[in-house]
Amino acid sequence: MPDSKKSEKILDALQELLEEKSIQHISVSQIASRAGIGKGSIYYYFPSKDAIVDALIKRSYEQPLQTAKTLSSQTNISSFTRMAMLFQACRNASTALLKQNKATSTNAQDLAFLHQKYFNYLISELKPALTEIISQGIERGEIHFDRPAALAEIALIVIAVKLNNSFLPSTAEETEDTLKGLISLLEKGTGVPTGTLDYLSLIN
Repeated sequence: MPDSKKSEKILDALQELLEEKSIQHISVSQIASRAGIGKGSIYYYFPSKDAIVDALIKRSYEQPLQTAKTLSSQTNISSFTRMAMLFQACRNASTALLKQNKATSTNAQDLAFLHQKYFNYLISELKPALTEIISQGIERGEIHFDRPAALAEIALIVIAVKLNNSFLPSTAEETEDTLKGLISLLEKGTGVPTGTLDYLSLIN
């Protein structure tokens, strides 16, 4: 069984190296050296450098995403409240990413690469939970829509892009306007009363 402490050391080593140099110039040997383990041992835990990056992304944003994923089972809470809570978790994850970027000297190319990894992980992890919440709302007659998975993906893509503000840089006012528009579309498209999905849960 893999040693979780050594896995964490490997991830810590990559995180430290990312603050010093471009990801393209970081080798598995350097990660192993920084972690204080043999290069061969790295492959016992991770098949490649890319896999280490994926694991680091997952670790960095695991808590807010795990919180979001548990919402799909909390059927005692209304679908709308859980959607707002999930959007808030998305916001928290994006905020964490931005804070981490500001604290490092990561170059633009590396940021673009890491952001792509982040978006892939964020959407793949949150989409099933949001789809389930929407589906439950449909079953209860609270939401009127016939493509819950598509709706979940559209909402997450817009929210993640706007809150991250790296792929399409916008002013605070532009971001707020876009998110208000998204909430309005969600409310009208699903037949729920205006104000049901409070946009403040995304912006404040």
